[in-house]
Amino acid sequence: MSDGLTPQGQAHLDEGLALLDIDVDDAQRERLLRLVGLLHKWNRAYNLTAIRSPDEMVARHLLDSAAVLPFVGQAPLLDVGAGPGLPGLVLAILAPQLEVTLLDSNGKKVRFQRQAVMELGLENVTPVQARVEDFTSPAEGYFQIISRAFASLSDFVHLTEHLLAQDGRWLAMKGPAADEELAALDADVTIRERHTLTVPFTTGGRQLLIVERTDSNPGRR
Repeated sequence: MSDGLTPQGQAHLDEGLALLDIDVDDAQRERLLRLVGLLHKWNRAYNLTAIRSPDEMVARHLLDSAAVLPFVGQAPLLDVGAGPGLPGLVLAILAPQLEVTLLDSNGKKVRFQRQAVMELGLENVTPVQARVEDFTSPAEGYFQIISRAFASLSDFVHLTEHLLAQDGRWLAMKGPAADEELAALDADVTIRERHTLTVPFTTGGRQLLIVERTDSNPGRR
């Protein structure tokens, strides 16, 4: 089931989700554990992530992804530069009503996404292999576009602006050095919200920046 995940790793998942105030049922917990197992198995052959230990994957991948769940709405979500499917796969497991599109240009990573979707039975996830510049969104665009480790904040905004709905928002998962990236943002976008994230069993700061077009929701300035 967990392919190398120790009892301590499984306990960290349970404790971490509780610390994040996220409730899961048995099926969701099983899917999260199986996701770690699949990632560990594929990583040995395809080098999908620099993190090798399944136990470390619990904190650095699963809980890190889960930490943004309270700030993700119900509208369809585009995960740009999703890599092996993070945070999109985790969010799709934790919020089964959420429609998630995973976008990445790396073939081996998208193949892993598709395998995970199939084996975990995630009917709310659509993996797509394409460069973000070449990808076409639905006519109305995506109301939510998230990125975990895709690009600088300004590049993330510029490269995906054609995919964002008129009143949509970008969710940028960043480390403590994100302040250096804020100065590069154009005047037509603004930081609407900034949330410090405490990820259980990890060190180092994490934050979520929620960015919108400056002319969106003008009453909230």
